[in-house]
Amino acid sequence: MNLLAVESATNLVGAAVVTGDRAVERSHQGGRRHAESLIPAVEEVLALAGLAAADLDAVAVDVGPGLFTGLRVGVATAKALAQGLGIGVVPVGSLDILAAGAWEVAGGAGADDPDRLDGPPTTVVPMVDARRGEVFAARYDLGSDGGSNDATVATGPADPADVRSSGPELLTPGALAARLAGIEPGPGGRLLVVGDGAVRYLDVLMTAGMADLTLAERVSSPSPLTLARLAARRLAAGATPVAPGEVVPDYRREADARINWEQRTPPTPAPPAP
Repeated sequence: MNLLAVESATNLVGAAVVTGDRAVERSHQGGRRHAESLIPAVEEVLALAGLAAADLDAVAVDVGPGLFTGLRVGVATAKALAQGLGIGVVPVGSLDILAAGAWEVAGGAGADDPDRLDGPPTTVVPMVDARRGEVFAARYDLGSDGGSNDATVATGPADPADVRSSGPELLTPGALAARLAGIEPGPGGRLLVVGDGAVRYLDVLMTAGMADLTLAERVSSPSPLTLARLAARRLAAGATPVAPGEVVPDYRREADARINWEQRTPPTPAPPAP
């Protein structure tokens, strides 16, 4: 299976390729230059993997929630590539990718690394900065996968979607901090909070008691390689790629430009009474 992953839901823009024995990734913080940056990243990872576009079997894409323009660019690129190549698309949510990334980083830490996950099940809450003083967030409870098994706790479940207990939701950082303060991860467990939303609103979240923010910077954006690995696991578990025309971005709200326009447009006066 040769799979290309396209990531542009946040400020990070990039692509990754996984094959039977190789995995390559290229990404950078793209700011607002998603359209200019994504195709060169795709071309580079294909070249590094020694593949032509025609060698691909599927395309995975982050469908959000995330930045409106970034999602449009990433989804349109994935759909165009898949349509042209006659292959399917694996849509994956940004918060699932961040949760998987948190488990990859924490579980892969060295034995003496304080980031390493040991012991009871852990809760992960990824946050994506939605701008306008809001975040997209979801909650993942590793214990709901049945897993106090040491290996499962260290690496996370095969698919974070299997243990998502709430979300995705659009919230204010203060409202999310209040929810986090009410989560009890269990004796020795961790409540990991990651994502660029956590980085931006670190001061607000530090009021959330048991919240562990040590990985917020390290897992601040969905990784193209994590997206590729998660999509590959879903395919190996029996998921079927969808037709390009069926892929829809998860915007969760209107574009900022539309919101600004509606706020500036005066309300239509009521018709005069008869």
